[in-house]
Amino acid sequence: MIYAVWVPLLMPFVAVPAARRLADALSPVRAARLLASTGLGLALCSLLALALLVVPGATRFPAVFALGELVRPLSDAAPAVAVPLAAAALALLAGCAAAVARAAHRHWAELHRSAQPPAYAAGELTVLRDSRPDAYALPGRPGTPGRIVVTTGMLRALDAAERDALLAHERAHLRGRHHLFSAAAEMAALCHPALRSLRAPMGYALERCADEAAASAVGDRRIAARAIGRAALAARAAEGTPQPRPRTALAAAAGPVPRRVAALLGRSSPRRRVGRAAAAALLACLVVSGAAALDATSDLHSSIEAAQGEGAQH
Repeated sequence: MIYAVWVPLLMPFVAVPAARRLADALSPVRAARLLASTGLGLALCSLLALALLVVPGATRFPAVFALGELVRPLSDAAPAVAVPLAAAALALLAGCAAAVARAAHRHWAELHRSAQPPAYAAGELTVLRDSRPDAYALPGRPGTPGRIVVTTGMLRALDAAERDALLAHERAHLRGRHHLFSAAAEMAALCHPALRSLRAPMGYALERCADEAAASAVGDRRIAARAIGRAALAARAAEGTPQPRPRTALAAAAGPVPRRVAALLGRSSPRRRVGRAAAAALLACLVVSGAAALDATSDLHSSIEAAQGEGAQH
């Protein structure tokens, strides 16, 4: 176990370079799904590895030793090494659990607030009287529709066709439940520091998903590209401090807008070979991490049975 248990803790550092290539090399939908699933998988494997590191050191304490009916410690390492290592792993586990619990509570609270539309909301659309251009999708709780929030400043900055593209973009965020993918990347980042680097490619992939949906809805990729570019320029050129958005909001003017516009205009096409290689590398990292975690778990179980078996012989 002493070697296998470290693999899930190190594998996210290996996976991140491959993950960064996915957003441009694969279709946006496939990239978002792969980033979410592998990010959560790697995070869970790293948490399991931390838990496995706690057990051998914990058996150095008489209460745990007696509870496990052991006659010898599970680890041959000296107590001066095993106990601090277990304490550090336990502290990291507790920190991750607290961070994830706070993030989940905050996410649910924001979804609850967004499920209560203001009196001036018209269906899924809420128009704010604000000269500063802004627009974003605000998801609702499970079973409740989300809302599209747009300011009068943003509506004035775009023409009719561009407004249709912008609303189609935000509507795609709601229909695709993109906030769940974003939340998955955020939870994974809270469990392992290397997985924080997945948030940027995930955000880009989600915006690209909505960009493609908007282009399909209006039937013109150039209009969709122009709407995104003009919305971003208007938002950045606006004077004053913009109103703070909820953390769950997804905005059309977010992320690397020039890359998104270039992708819509066909100036950067998906590199299928690179995408397949990056996807294979990312999945390989997940498989290796999971296999190492299972091997370490099996090894620990065997060590416990061996220690208890010695007691039975005596």
